[in-house]
Amino acid sequence: MAVDNALSSPLGPPACEKDAKALQFIEEMTRNTDSVQEDVLAKILTQNAEVEYLKRFDLDGATDRETFKSKIPMIRYEDLQPEIQRIANGDRSSILSTHPISEFLTSSGTSAGERKLMPTIKQELDRRQLLYSLLMPVMNLYVPGLDKGKGLYFLFVKSETRTPGGLFARPVLTSYYKSDHFKTRPYDPYNVYTSPNEAILCADSFQSMYTQMLCGLLEREQVLRVGAVFASGLLRAIRFLQLHWLGTF
Repeated sequence: MAVDNALSSPLGPPACEKDAKALQFIEEMTRNTDSVQEDVLAKILTQNAEVEYLKRFDLDGATDRETFKSKIPMIRYEDLQPEIQRIANGDRSSILSTHPISEFLTSSGTSAGERKLMPTIKQELDRRQLLYSLLMPVMNLYVPGLDKGKGLYFLFVKSETRTPGGLFARPVLTSYYKSDHFKTRPYDPYNVYTSPNEAILCADSFQSMYTQMLCGLLEREQVLRVGAVFASGLLRAIRFLQLHWLGTF
């Protein structure tokens, strides 16, 4: 597909117009990172000027970086834990955000042995999807023909809980896979998976792996690439195949 020169990227020739726009966005966001970050901070402070937490520090409407650094202290998770617990217990007032908290994202728990709760809003899913959409345009610069086959990607959900106030608490990828952003995503030839949504969303990790592996083997002639979000996931898939292929497939 011919791409307009106006959309060309310094990173290289894009594969299509959609890729060109994504690469242009990357270029714009990374060319002037200082001003971009200052603008993002100003938008966050303006939008959340009336939240309970920020009002404690008397910003008086200031949105510049220097005022923010001089008045807002460096904190740890434990410093915000009382506010987070209030939200988890059902307090819907503007404590940390003017937008309603839609759910909690959980940490892996590897640093302190206990999962931390990170409040998030529905609008964050849009930003997350935008970040995910930038992967293939960059890969297409270096590996041509990625739209000609399917991807055998091992994607999994993990367990989730509800807080006393009724909000979900779950890992970030589980949140994304269970959202409409993923389940009703538009067709994209660069992101066609062998695994159906039902296999990815299966809560039983063994059954999910079995089904995804089976679908990949059944469509092996179309598999162009193999992967997982984390390298450990791919290693787990290889080990699963070693342990079970003789008696199962």
